Amino acid sequence: MLETDLFHFNKAAFAQFMELKMTKSVGVKFKNSNKIYHFDPGGQQYADGDQVVVDTERGPAFGTIVNEGKFRDDLLDSQELKKVTRSANEEDIIQFKRSCEIEKEAMAFCLQCIEELGLEMNLFEVESTFEVTKLTFYFTADGRVDFRELVKMLVREYRTKIEMRQVGVRNQARMWGGIGRCGREICCATYLKNFEPVSIRMAKEQNLSLNPTKISGLCGRLMCCLNYEYDTYRYLRNFFPKISTVVETETGPARVIRHNIIRGLITVKYFGGTELEVPLNKISFQSKFDISDFEKSDTSNDLSMGDDDEQKYILCDNPHILC
Repeated sequence: MLETDLFHFNKAAFAQFMELKMTKSVGVKFKNSNKIYHFDPGGQQYADGDQVVVDTERGPAFGTIVNEGKFRDDLLDSQELKKVTRSANEEDIIQFKRSCEIEKEAMAFCLQCIEELGLEMNLFEVESTFEVTKLTFYFTADGRVDFRELVKMLVREYRTKIEMRQVGVRNQARMWGGIGRCGREICCATYLKNFEPVSIRMAKEQNLSLNPTKISGLCGRLMCCLNYEYDTYRYLRNFFPKISTVVETETGPARVIRHNIIRGLITVKYFGGTELEVPLNKISFQSKFDISDFEKSDTSNDLSMGDDDEQKYILCDNPHILC
């Protein structure tokens, strides 16, 4: 609904909407996350690097201001922001350091208990609430793990609420962070909110190397960025002739053997076996020759190949493959 429509529909609702839209927010970053969360500063002024205590769904939390206040301009976001409680004082800083020390101690103690119990699980993170009212243990495992005895040992040791949370390798990479193959910080640890499905078809569509080490992220799964340009490649490929079709070029008919989507080039093969890159706008999709003419020519020159060999040839000889 547009702002003008909302104004004529309900003036009171419009006033509330504009008040919410003009609410100033500040970005806050927490110790175990690279994601930025927005809070209502409550009329106070905060600068980058200021340490604050904020109100969250899990209770008070200690964070750091990472950007100055900005007006909310997202018309679809009508959620009320949680508030910044106060600037962190000396007692808050001491409490925060104490919670960090407890996290380290709990990590070492839990690893020892896991070894004693012989549990097949990989503990990689321990998170404490600001007031140490709850300890969350993050781990990965191949299957279900019976950690009831482990929880009892942790409760006896720390006398607080214990939560065991099993996560996938993607979430593990998100929590740890790191540098991707592109040289930038991994997407899931910075701005990605959700994990979208990624398939090997996306790499094939973009003529990328199918070497697992080159298309896998730090988590060992296919990189999320394979999904970013997939739709664009699919759309642009509609303007290209299909592989193995015969097209008319300025120097005669030829068979299409490769596409270069980004550069707008097509690699074609002529009767004599010569290969040439031709701009897309320099070819005609209509030709008086068909594929059978080229198959006869290839056979006479011992250049014929089976379907499997042809697919392999197209894949391995592609200029975009980083072999």
